[in-house]
Amino acid sequence: MENKTAGKIKVLFIAPSIRTLGGQSVQGKHLLEAFENDREIEMEFVPIDPKLTRLAVLQNIKYVRTVVTSLDYWRLLFEKVRKADFVLVSSAAMSGYTISTLPPLFVAKFYGKKVVLNYHSGEAEHHIETATRTALPSMRKFDEIIVPSQFLVDVFAKYNLKANVIFNFVETEKFAFRTRKPLRPVFLSNRNFEKHYSVGDVLRAFQIVEKKFPAAKLIVAGYGSEENDIKNLAKNLNLKNVEFVGRVEQSEMPKIYNRAEIYLNSSIVDNAPLSIIEAFACGLPVASTNAGGIPYLVENEKTGLLVEMKDYKSLAEAAIRLLENQDLAQTLIVNARSECEKYTWKKVEKKWRELYFKMRS
Repeated sequence: MENKTAGKIKVLFIAPSIRTLGGQSVQGKHLLEAFENDREIEMEFVPIDPKLTRLAVLQNIKYVRTVVTSLDYWRLLFEKVRKADFVLVSSAAMSGYTISTLPPLFVAKFYGKKVVLNYHSGEAEHHIETATRTALPSMRKFDEIIVPSQFLVDVFAKYNLKANVIFNFVETEKFAFRTRKPLRPVFLSNRNFEKHYSVGDVLRAFQIVEKKFPAAKLIVAGYGSEENDIKNLAKNLNLKNVEFVGRVEQSEMPKIYNRAEIYLNSSIVDNAPLSIIEAFACGLPVASTNAGGIPYLVENEKTGLLVEMKDYKSLAEAAIRLLENQDLAQTLIVNARSECEKYTWKKVEKKWRELYFKMRS
């Protein structure tokens, strides 16, 4: 009979590779690195988007690459799941859930393995309400649901799903705090160019700011399906001082934060964005919309300024307020820096270890 108490706990971790740069893949990379060479935990990684070593040329052909990548993903699952003590699946919503999260659930149950859903998306409620045949029935089959925010705990509770919080964590030692006094009109947006991040509203807000502060600058980091639309909007708004820096690797992001003074976010769907926590750690005051779980992360008038979604005029007013009320800005900076302590590895490590031991028992 297998001795479940002997040896390292073997966790098969399934998540997007860092090639798909975003909060989910960055958090996955952090988690893998945190347990590297650990005495108790052995984590093996299977990307949801495996890079073919054989027949790699097929991944350059539209549609064909989807088929061959999916087949290789299933192959890896059947090969790796049976060797693991349990499976941890990092998941988004909607089609990504169907394509990437359901296969490891199926394979884990086939082999009689426990499986944990680590759900990250602010679209949870929409996902459950619209994907009625796949979302809720499959979520009930997971042995545990882990989410990075109380916001998602509350959403899942509406559907009688119990979820537990383990916060996203930031390597605060890499995102060095810098005193910004006086605060200068240098803004940063680093959300990808997708509809739910509504980066266009940051540009519209900046147009208003620029009229009042002609020397203002906006740094825009990101990439995505709406890139051409975003850049064309900047031209149509006749913005004078916008710098598009493109896709920025996570290792380079601290340099980008260091160049900026104020963080702007205009998302309309969100959960617990790492970028806001990183801004807290670096000393950038935050002005953001109140999408999804952001009010659980940012307390209005205490750790940042929040405005209604799609209200770029109010976002601009919040940005101007930070520049005109330096005392308020400094108070927000200090409070936010203190708040981000709960998102350090030191604070979340214990919960991850407790989960791993629970799943092996």
